[in-house]
Amino acid sequence: MLDSLIVPLFVTTDLPPGADLAGFGDVLAGAVRELGPRDGGYEGFLSGRVFWLDRPVLPGQRPVAEGELRFAGMLGHLTATGPGHTVREVVGDVRRAVGAAVTERYGDVGVTPAVFAIRDQDVRERTPGTAVPLRTPGPAAEPAAAGRSLL
Repeated sequence: MLDSLIVPLFVTTDLPPGADLAGFGDVLAGAVRELGPRDGGYEGFLSGRVFWLDRPVLPGQRPVAEGELRFAGMLGHLTATGPGHTVREVVGDVRRAVGAAVTERYGDVGVTPAVFAIRDQDVRERTPGTAVPLRTPGPAAEPAAAGRSLL
């Protein structure tokens, strides 16, 4: 079996009006495929769910304006293949990859995506039932299958 590290993650960012969750999930899943420096990088496999974190509209409040940015989140597990990874390094690599991919897809939305390592229990307990599934495309290594089963 491959050496690997499974990291539970929370990713948040603003998205432009009209962005859809499935597209955001595709951006995240594709961004982590190759992590770290190009010459000594490693593969990542992400399995999780994306959802909107819009502010609640209370009775008597005006709804969110159509042109306003929307706040999206992802909870899931990233499997980093290969030996010698630390959680801190993997989260930093994911942060750089996701930041570049979100900017490439959506342009400058005014904020860099936030990427946090969290507890596995938080992924299970805090993922909304209406969240849209995502998964890194392509052949998944054995550890990635284990990460998916944690959901």
